[in-house]
Amino acid sequence: MFEYFDRNEFKCSHTGTNKIQDDFIHKLDALRDECGFPFVINSGYRHATHPIEAKKKTPGMHNKGIAADIKIKDGVQRRKLIEAALKLGFNGIGIANSFIHVDTRDDTPVMWLY
Repeated sequence: MFEYFDRNEFKCSHTGTNKIQDDFIHKLDALRDECGFPFVINSGYRHATHPIEAKKKTPGMHNKGIAADIKIKDGVQRRKLIEAALKLGFNGIGIANSFIHVDTRDDTPVMWLY
């Protein structure tokens, strides 16, 4: 069904549930293809009781099944991933030392640092 991913990669690490959206995985497939290097998904779907989501006033994009944190190994991958994500219309991009968060929120596009 997906070119590069298995749905199991996106299960909540806290509950094991998985409500990741198929359209989101297809968009990640396009991103992976554009980048040309394998993706390791650090975090995909998160249940509302996941410790990170539970701290929030309202559960975020991971809880909606439209977000993933992708492990990166260096600045070259970081730049490629960010450029490709912007090109492909990902509207939420979070930049950390060891991963990039991407999401397909439908409100105001945003980029942040961790």
